[in-house]
Parts: sequence; structure tokens; C-alpha cells
Amino acid sequence: MNILKYGLTVLSFTAALNLAAQDKKSESMDEMWGAQKMVTRADKGEMAALFDDGNYSMFIHWGLYSNIANKWKDTTYYGISEWIMNPRRAGIPVDEYMAEAKNFNPVNFDAKAIAQLAKDAGMKYIVVTSKHHDGFAMYDSKSNDFNIVKATPFARDPMKELAQACKELGLGFGFYYSHNQDWTFPGGNGGPKVNEKGEEVGFDYYFREKCLPQVEEITTQYGDIAMVWFDTPGNMEKKYVEELVNVVRKNQPNAMISGRAGHNLGDYLSLGDMNIPVKNVPGLWETVDVTNDSWGYAWYDENWKSPKRILKSAISTVARGGTYMLNVGPKPDGTIPDEAQNSFRGAGEWIESYPQLIYAADPSPWGRELPWGDATETNGKLNLAIYDWPIDGQIVLPGLKNKIKSAGLWVDGKLQAVKTVNNGSWTSITLPANRPDKLISVIEIEVEGELSIDQSLSIDPYYSTMLSAAFAKGDGATVKEKRWMEKFGEWKHISQAQDFTEGGKVTWEVDVLEPGYYQVDLNYAGDSRLVWRVTNSEGDLVQNEQNASHVYHYYEMGLLKFEKAGKHTVSVEVKEGDIKSASLKEIRFTPLSILD
Repeated sequence: MNILKYGLTVLSFTAALNLAAQDKKSESMDEMWGAQKMVTRADKGEMAALFDDGNYSMFIHWGLYSNIANKWKDTTYYGISEWIMNPRRAGIPVDEYMAEAKNFNPVNFDAKAIAQLAKDAGMKYIVVTSKHHDGFAMYDSKSNDFNIVKATPFARDPMKELAQACKELGLGFGFYYSHNQDWTFPGGNGGPKVNEKGEEVGFDYYFREKCLPQVEEITTQYGDIAMVWFDTPGNMEKKYVEELVNVVRKNQPNAMISGRAGHNLGDYLSLGDMNIPVKNVPGLWETVDVTNDSWGYAWYDENWKSPKRILKSAISTVARGGTYMLNVGPKPDGTIPDEAQNSFRGAGEWIESYPQLIYAADPSPWGRELPWGDATETNGKLNLAIYDWPIDGQIVLPGLKNKIKSAGLWVDGKLQAVKTVNNGSWTSITLPANRPDKLISVIEIEVEGELSIDQSLSIDPYYSTMLSAAFAKGDGATVKEKRWMEKFGEWKHISQAQDFTEGGKVTWEVDVLEPGYYQVDLNYAGDSRLVWRVTNSEGDLVQNEQNASHVYHYYEMGLLKFEKAGKHTVSVEVKEGDIKSASLKEIRFTPLSILD
């Protein structure tokens, strides 16, 4: 797993922070992923139904690296475990790595249990690694013996069992296949340069001898499959990707092909790992995420996502218009860690109660997350997911132009009417003191006529409002995407404003319902101390000096006053300090009434 284009905008590949130290050999975005383009449901028709309507699926990273579990010769390597062999990690020699197969024996693997877990979680299909970058096949490959059947004491084909279990439970089934990188086969990207005869070989040798035959195998030996998830095309020539795509089309005409196939030949956009965008993204697209920090199993990694965090990520992805694929890495014995199972099932129970938030749901008409939560639309009805229950019993909907026909809060499977009041372009909803659902409560709204919403940014009178730089316009500053690794392979993605010039600024246009004072904080990174100025269109301003570091952090600026309700502009500029180092991620407005 790695990086790629985000929607139609190329993510900046700055050697920022830890990335510079950990990944000095990183290729550019185009070199790693190849071009991707927006694809719509109309382009793919019913072939895209499971992908576009299901919106939630299970990713499984399982391989020889799972047995090593990020510990090699008494040294633990923190980060994603499936890269443990790579020179940027433990740098395990090919012969030593391949010899580890004799120690891999996942005797407790239970395909039916894993498929049932996916179904209990509310997921609609499973995609599993048939071969990752290490070249080890998790199925009975006739074209190469470095596989789980021939090279391990397990001597079974778990993919046959998993494909059958998915079929029995009505789940889709698909394969991940690393088509460019192969670190153990001659000619593969990152692999040996000579074959067993000592002859120097190139990529074509790997492609003809291993890659193409194995893609033929996974698309012909496991019944109907829903997806082939190619990964990291790098600098593969287009002719090779075309040949693989043709094989999939011939053998599995209804299977979707991931955007990471390369050269615009995939069926949808695939965003960067662990990336949930802040703006709605058009077309068919997917984001892939982890349940803890690593894709493959790592012995120390207990940083499991809670059911609520999984739900927020899934809902927010669907609300931005995408599909959410959540990964889990089986343990060396083939079982799913208990903590992951608990979170999956906890989230699944909630989805069973509120399927309209996920399945066949359209994105939020606001185009962004709102301070209290997020929204999807199903059959003309708005589904409001309240992430943070209001302390004072009020939430507001900005920019809703329609008259509300009905509004209800789901309580124990029934809708209970709630009071709504229209105030110009804002609609206020009064809620009970106690939340009916301990995870995420849901409001359903039906409006008169075709739904119409003004997507203008707004400052909420009851919650803290965080506005990403993605929604700002730069004048003497550049707004762009940025990403970096925390641990190796653990990606963070933000929009930020950088390259400030003297007098340069970024500006947001906002709608204010309640005039008055709001605490303003800035989330930024930089060097040494920086002096920031925040100004609104009424002329009120705050200016303050605060410390800076390479870690993005919120810093208090002061109280900004809005004299009147309505439309305003808010601008931020760097006045003093190392202006070139300044990177502004977000601005936050907190109503004075809820400050501690």
C-alpha cells in the first residue's frame, strides 16, 4: 500500500517531516500510481452496482509477512508489516525471506468465520491479497511454487475456502494483486536482476513468467469474482497494464478493476491510503483504511479503531460520495484479532439498525462534514448522523432552502417527531437531552420539493466549527494537498496553505447565524514563533504570536467579533516570523457561550 492521486487533483509529494527520513527513495505520484480519471456509474452500469451501492467492504492483508509480524532477528520494525522484507525496512535477503515459508502454518484459519465476520460487520464484499509485493502467493499457483500450498506446511488453498464461504453468505469476493512489484522473482520491480540460470532479465521476464499467468489463475479458478485490486503500477508500461486488464475483462467481465491498475485503465478512482477527503469527490471512488495502524499483522499493534470511529469513517466516506474498504490483518495462526472482531461487529450492529446511512446512499448535499456530524441522502430523504450530541439540545442546518415536511429522531426503531424552526437560511432542530444511541444517533428529514441546499460555509452557533484550508482561496499563498508518514506507511493527508508571501493571505467566505464573539484558533505547523493575523470583513481582527513546530497543532489566537448575522469573509495571514515555513491546516471558531 502506498500513495496515489486524490480525486482529480495530484497530491503534493513533499518530503515532509518523518517522510524525508523514512522514505528517501520515494517516487513521484505519477511514477507510483499512473494516471487516474474520474469514472461515473453511468460509465460502468450494473457492473458497478455492488461497489457503488454496497459502499462498505473488507480488505484483508494476509501473507508470509503476517507470520513475521514486524519482528526480524529480535528487532521490531514499527509501521506497516507487509513491507518488512524491503530494504527500507528490515532488508531481508530473498533466500532468507523465502525460507520463512516453512514456518508459516495458519492452522486456525476458518474461512466461514471470516466471511461471517464481514457479513456481521455489514460489509458487502471481501478483497484479499492473492500476492503482495513480496511475491508470495496465498493460493495454489500452478505457475510459481512460492505459494502457501507448495511452500508451507499448511498445504491448503485458503482462497478456495474463502471464495466458497463468501458465495454461501451472499458476499462478493475479490483479489488484490501486486502487478508491478515483486521482490522475490527475477525482473519484478524491486526483485532480483538475474534468473536461476544466472541470466540478466528485465520486467518482461517477470511479466510473462509470473504476473500474467497468475492473473489468469486468480480470474479463472475461483468462480465469479467482484474485483481485481491491482496496486502500485509505478512506471509500468501501458502495454502491460492493458494486457492484464484484457485478461480480467475476458475471464471476469463483471469484475471491477481498481484505479491503481495505472494508465487510466481502472474502473474507479482509488484515493491514497487512509485518506478520507474533506470535500465531496465526484464519480466512482474508494478509500482504503486500516482497523489499527498496519495492513498486515504486527505483533505490537493494539491501536484498534472503536466501533464509533469505524462508523464515522464509513459514514463520512459515503457522505463524500465514496466507498469505504476497511482492512484487517489475520494473525499468524489465520484468525482475526479479537479486538478487531469486536469493533467490526459493534459497527455492524449499528449499520443493521441504520442501513440507509450506508447502502445505496447519495453523498451529503452540503458537500462537507458539518460541526455536529454528517449526512447522506436516500430516496430523497436526509439522514443526519449526529456524531456529537448537543449539550444544549440544538443543532442547526445551514442553507436548507426547502420547507420541512417531517423530521424525526430514530429511537428504538421508531421515528419520534422533533421540533424544527426556520430562521432565514438556517433551520434549527430541538433534540432531547439524552442521546437515543450510544454510538451515533440518526435524524430523518423529508422536505417538500426537490432538495435544495446552499453549500456556503457557515459558522455554527452551538458547536466549534473547523474549516479546512481546502475551502479557502489563496492570494499570495498556495492551497494544496500534503501528506506524510507517521510510522512507515502510516499516511496522514491534509489540505493546507503554504508559500505565504509578505501580505499574502487565505480567505474563507462564511455565513454567521448568531453575531457576537467567537474564539479563533489556528491549526498550523512551522518553525520557531509565528505572528498570525485573522481579520473579518467588518474590520475586526485578532493578531497574536504563538510557538510553532513541525507537528500540526491548534494554537489560540483570540476573540473575533461579528457585529451582524449574514455573509462575511475571514482572512488569515502570517505577519512575522519564518513565513516561508508556515503551513496552515485549519481555522476553528468556538462560540463564546460554550467556552470553558
